[in-house]
Amino acid sequence: MKKYLLLGLSLILSATLWAQERTVTGTVTDAETGEAVPGANVVEKGTTNGTITDFNGQYKLAVGDGATLVFSFVGYASSEAVVGSRGVIDAALDLDVQSLSEVVVVGYGTQDKKEITSSVASISSEDFNRGTVNDPVQLLQGKVAGLNITKPGGDPNGGYNIRLRGISTVGANASPLVVIDGVIGGSLSTVDPNDIASIDILKDGSAAAIYGTRGSSGVILVTTKTGSKGKMQVDYNGSYAVESIYNTIDFMTADEYREVPGAQDFGSDTDWMDEVTQLGQAQVHNLSLSGGTGQTSYRISMNYRDTEGIGIGTGFSQLNGRVNITQRALNDRAKITVGISSTTKESDYGFAEAFRYAVVANPTMPVNIAASGGGLTEQGGYAQRDIFDFFNPVGIAEQNVNEGVDHRLLASVKAEYDFSDLVNGLSASVFYSRQEENDLRGEYYSKNSKFRGAGRNGLARKSNERRTNQLIESTVNYNKDVSDLNISLLGGYSYQEFFTEGSGMEGGDFLTDAFGYNNMGAALDFANGLGNLWSYANSYKLIGFFGRLNLNYDNTYFLSASARYEGSSRFGINNRWGIFPAVSAGVNITNLVEIPTVNSLKLRGSFGRTGNIPGQSYLSLQRYGPQGNFFYNGEYVPSFGPVSNPNPDLSWETKDEIDVGIDFTLLDNKLSGTVDWYTRTTTDMILSVNVPVPPNLFGQTWVNIGEFANSGLEVALNYQAIVTNDFTWSTGVNFSTFKTEVVSLTSGDLSFGEGGVLYRANMGAPGQNDTELVRVKEGEELGQLWGPVQIGVDEDGTPRFADLSGDGSYCNCDDDRTVIGSGLPDATFGFNNSFTYKSFDLNIFIRGAVGHDLLNSYRGFYENNESTTVGNYNVVKTKYYDSNVKKASVNSVHVESADYVKIDNATIGYNFPLQSGSAVRKLRLFASVQNPFVLTNYTGVDPEVRYEDRIDSDNGGRPGDADTLSPGIERRSTYFTTRTFTLGLNLGF
Repeated sequence: MKKYLLLGLSLILSATLWAQERTVTGTVTDAETGEAVPGANVVEKGTTNGTITDFNGQYKLAVGDGATLVFSFVGYASSEAVVGSRGVIDAALDLDVQSLSEVVVVGYGTQDKKEITSSVASISSEDFNRGTVNDPVQLLQGKVAGLNITKPGGDPNGGYNIRLRGISTVGANASPLVVIDGVIGGSLSTVDPNDIASIDILKDGSAAAIYGTRGSSGVILVTTKTGSKGKMQVDYNGSYAVESIYNTIDFMTADEYREVPGAQDFGSDTDWMDEVTQLGQAQVHNLSLSGGTGQTSYRISMNYRDTEGIGIGTGFSQLNGRVNITQRALNDRAKITVGISSTTKESDYGFAEAFRYAVVANPTMPVNIAASGGGLTEQGGYAQRDIFDFFNPVGIAEQNVNEGVDHRLLASVKAEYDFSDLVNGLSASVFYSRQEENDLRGEYYSKNSKFRGAGRNGLARKSNERRTNQLIESTVNYNKDVSDLNISLLGGYSYQEFFTEGSGMEGGDFLTDAFGYNNMGAALDFANGLGNLWSYANSYKLIGFFGRLNLNYDNTYFLSASARYEGSSRFGINNRWGIFPAVSAGVNITNLVEIPTVNSLKLRGSFGRTGNIPGQSYLSLQRYGPQGNFFYNGEYVPSFGPVSNPNPDLSWETKDEIDVGIDFTLLDNKLSGTVDWYTRTTTDMILSVNVPVPPNLFGQTWVNIGEFANSGLEVALNYQAIVTNDFTWSTGVNFSTFKTEVVSLTSGDLSFGEGGVLYRANMGAPGQNDTELVRVKEGEELGQLWGPVQIGVDEDGTPRFADLSGDGSYCNCDDDRTVIGSGLPDATFGFNNSFTYKSFDLNIFIRGAVGHDLLNSYRGFYENNESTTVGNYNVVKTKYYDSNVKKASVNSVHVESADYVKIDNATIGYNFPLQSGSAVRKLRLFASVQNPFVLTNYTGVDPEVRYEDRIDSDNGGRPGDADTLSPGIERRSTYFTTRTFTLGLNLGF
């Protein structure tokens, strides 16, 4: 194989040598001023052969016979020159207003960047994160001020937590709305990262208001790649990566454990981490064809990804295909755009519990035994212990199955027509899309598996869910110039329908493990009336009318106003419709005042109102369901009746946001930046609260209640530091802060909590189910970690806590508890550096967060010498370990500062110089490393911010639901962090 690869590369490289070369020199200047243009691109047309002008605007380039040079620079119109027999070619570039205006994607259209009066961030494919990227949101991680993307641990199937400008809601839809090529609510799992051309983020209320009841958490607009006219281009991108454990929890070795009083010594020396992990591997292959002839352009791509995680039985295999076609007609007045994508993903989810129990498993215990004895029991050949909340971690990973298959299909068609021949500046469009998602899940726990299986004599669980999303929209646009005033109008109608249906079953008692979850009828539980079956279906609709007015006076004064009138069937019958207005304005100060070294300076301000809809359908209705069985006529008969209280007044959450910002470029456009300050208030959050019975039938009702206030600062800077013929260095940094205050938890006689205080989250088992880890209090900041303050250790090994109330003794009550940490960061930042030297390129991206704390659950349970801990589990031994502590009791010492700075990715590449006439258009080899270095004092698995909590499972149970009110807790189910090394190839014909 290696011989064939080397031969192929040799043929590719030798093909570039056929064309004869000549060296061309020259100078690139500004056509108006005559001044040199440093950093201008000089490229041989149709190739990747090129260079950059030095500080004097001069260049030198070897080109092929018959070559054409293309000269370009930001803010200038491109220029071309045929080389012919010339050896010196100078170029004078004209300023290009359109180039300076850089098009930005906004809701239902595009705008020139100079006209944008809201807070909008745009990231092109050249600025995306590099390395092994399996999820589109990885492309943005750390790149946008205020956009926080986290995934603690290295689970290949783990999802990302996305928060824009902090906490926008504590209910459903806390992550931004995703729009893919116009498909509102599009699933990012339908898009392969290689197919994305750009991503635009609508950050403030004025930009997102046009999406109405779904814009409160911001909007992410994804634009996929399309073809362009010209001969067909073929591109291949491939990579292979290996992955290893980067960080785990520190715990005792077998020898250290044996020295602890009360240790149970089973005579072995087992490295449980090594037993449940493997070398992770990943391969990615992307092949695309693009081009166009006449009035048709196209791009077709296929993407294949295969990943094995570091955990035994974890990984996925994914195949994705996409077709984008654009057809023009009627002298380019009509345009039809068609997009189709399909994805199939087969996943092995494995079990995070295998990592958890590998940390705390007795290191003297063997993995396998032939028979029970000596304090160990044999189950399926694996050594087990008959104690609470412990399972052989290797048995968890190897005896059981947890897998699934996801299918995604997204199809859209858009028809546009330019009516300028009838009314100058008038155009209209109609858009239709349909998204189909189908998720199949299967689990099987062996008859001999202590983890969930043995107690049921084998246990199987199978479920399926199908979701559809249909969208129909029509828009009308009108654009007119009246002297120095440009007027742009948009009007539209939107109808969207969602449908979800699913079913599942769970049953145990199998004659043999061979049946698995695909033979559910073989579970004897069903014959004995012990099986569990369920099914469901729900739907909802959204209808919206929207409009927008943009004014541009002399490229100096800008105004934008929009509104969306929207109704949702998820709201109560008395409050189904709402209006969401927005207004923003800006002024280009440099058109009014000449400021030395300032090339552009725009001041802008905005106000916008957005909403949020319930996360479920029918919450406003009185729902009916099973009420249990009653004995009638000699048999038990199932009964049905009301299961919820109605609330016909249930309405949308409302978020009002004010944003003030400046956009600027300085120092001959070398330095550019954006600064934003915002404040927003979220009211009428959709939450379930306690209500009196009677008059209500049930003790909880979904209502609109509470108020949060949020404010923050965002800064983004980019600087072209060095530009020479052979070497360039560009750098960029972004920085953001936010604070969230709990203004109110009450509404009239109702309260989400008691007395304006709410306690959330607990440690769980073993032994700490009654703890309260998070406090939410009116008038104070969100994210308070709560508990007692340890000030010493008593003689019996019990932690001694501070008497905060001053009454002379610690009372184990709220009077003697306090805020012991903050789960939310004071600031997050990203720092990017890109270098080129001749044909080499290097990119280093650094990311971090400061000011947040994490409660280390492992330490709270197992970093002590309590007899129960030592007798049943291994002992966690971080730098904070105190052998005098002999009782597990979570407190202030288990809350740690989790500030971190990490090199997220470093990539080095080499672009092979290619001559015109070569069959190869581009050839680049690269190597990258992800997560090579993390600077932190945190002793847990991963210092990443936890924006929500999901309580651990206990004794083989299942984890709880996500809780956005409880940030700052690292649970024991966290997948270990990884480091990834990648080699890759970019090839184009």
